[in-house]
Order: sequence, then structure tokens, then C-alpha cells
Amino acid sequence: MQDMINYKHLKYFWVVAHEGSIAQASSRLNITPQTISGQLSLLEERIGCALFEKEGRGLRLSDDGRLVLRYADEIFELGSELADVILGSRGVGPADFIVAASSGLPKTIVHKIIAPALKIDHEIRLSSLEGSVESLLADLAVHKVDLVLSDIPVTGALSVKAYNHFLGESGITFFALPELAQKYRKTFPASLHNAPLLLPTSQHEIRKEFDFWLSDRNIRPNIVAQFDDSALLKSFGQSGLGAFFMPTAITKNIEDTFGVEAFGDLPDVKQKFYAISAERKIRHPAIAAIFNSARASLFAN
Repeated sequence: MQDMINYKHLKYFWVVAHEGSIAQASSRLNITPQTISGQLSLLEERIGCALFEKEGRGLRLSDDGRLVLRYADEIFELGSELADVILGSRGVGPADFIVAASSGLPKTIVHKIIAPALKIDHEIRLSSLEGSVESLLADLAVHKVDLVLSDIPVTGALSVKAYNHFLGESGITFFALPELAQKYRKTFPASLHNAPLLLPTSQHEIRKEFDFWLSDRNIRPNIVAQFDDSALLKSFGQSGLGAFFMPTAITKNIEDTFGVEAFGDLPDVKQKFYAISAERKIRHPAIAAIFNSARASLFAN
């Protein structure tokens, strides 16, 4: 890479990357598409690599483009902060903070993990999304989200440069309506054999851990239904269709909200929780609040 980068060219690249196309960037910047395309070509020539690849009628970032975008985000964020300091306009309007959670994570625990972000000194506007871990990490790579919550860490198998921040772990607790809970409590966990269970689908890590536990003990429950969405699973449990498990860390919330009773703990079957960000070192105040609160209270035990 040569010594100097034209920051106007970098700004055009930054806008195109976030808007997703030259046409949309043109509308935002009020500059002709031809001008933007020409400036992008000059930037690519300057740094010696292609920043975008064609995808249908649009563009997607190349691997080099994603790397450059990370630096561009930091550069223009710092520039914005500098302008705020000099102009004395700190705190004008809330900053967007976008958190995406794996669809299999219990909504109650996602709420408890995220909530501390709303108590920091900085005013933020929270957006919460959910989906598969793979799709969420893809959004993280192009800065569409600030943080991904997952029960599995990101690994080198995925071509995404992201960093795991371990929040903590929790054993699991079984719940059911009072009459079912009373029936299965006395001889738990042997009572799970032939018991009607509502379980997460096998794509979720905690289901795999539970299946291993069952296999080791030769326990074969009656799996009544499987769910990808934890909220739906709990709703069916509330209706009396069967027993279900959730992280022990939210036992009281589950009992109070769904009118069910806990009837047994499996501390050896652990669900782990990770906050995945594009930063190796946590600097974002909302992410820091999430991390510190999870480690200090939610998963302290």
C-alpha cells in the first residue's frame, strides 16, 4: 500500500459499503454514480486490491474490502467524535446499538444479557434482531450489527473475523405444570425416562449436550415436540403438553412468567453464552456493560 490514502475516496467507499450499492450511495451523497465509481477505482488502484465483487446487480465486499471497512468505520467514528468535541455537541441524539441473538436462545436470558446496555451514561437506541448464527455473523462482518449473542463461539471454520467474549454458563433446569412437576420430581433424573419432553431442535448446541447426557445414562424420554424458537417451546410447556428445560440462571423468571414449577436441575449439562463482536478488545460502552454485568451477576455462580 502506498503512503497516503485520499480520504474523500475512502468516504465514498465507506458509504457504498454501508448502502450496498453505488446507486444508493449516489442518492445519499448527491453525487453521480459515475463519479463514485471512478473514485472507487482510484482508491483500489492506490491500495492495490479490489474492494468489491459483483453479486447479481449489486456489490458485495471482498475480503480486503471487509478489512478496509473496519478501519474506515473507526476512522469516521473518530472523526465524528472529534467534531462533537470541538463543536460542543456531545450527546445530541441517541446512538444506534444493534444486538442480534441466535433464535434458539431463551428470550428471557437474552433480555437479561442486553438490559444493562440501556443503563449506561450514553444515550442509545437499541435494536434487537434474531436469526441463525451464520447469518448474524455475516451481518456482523459488514457492520450491520454491533454484537451477536450465541451459545457457540465463532471458529476459524467461518470466514468471519470476529472475537468471542465469554459471558458465562449455566446448568439446565426442568419445568412443567405443577401436577407434572410433582410426578417427575421425586425420582429425577431417572423420571425423565418415557417422560413427555419438549426440546429445542438438534441444531442447537444445548440439545446436543442434553442428547449426550441421555445417551450416557440410557435414558429415553418421549419427545413430544421440538422447537427452533424457545418462546414457542415455553408456550407449549405452559399449555401442559410436556416438560421442558431452560438455563438454571432464569429459574425464577420462568416460574413466575409461565406458571410452571422447577422439578430438577442438571448442573452438568451446561449452556454457554458468548458475546461476539468485531473488536478484540471491548471498547463500546454498551458492550462493556453487557459483558461486565453478565460476569458479575447473571452468571456469577
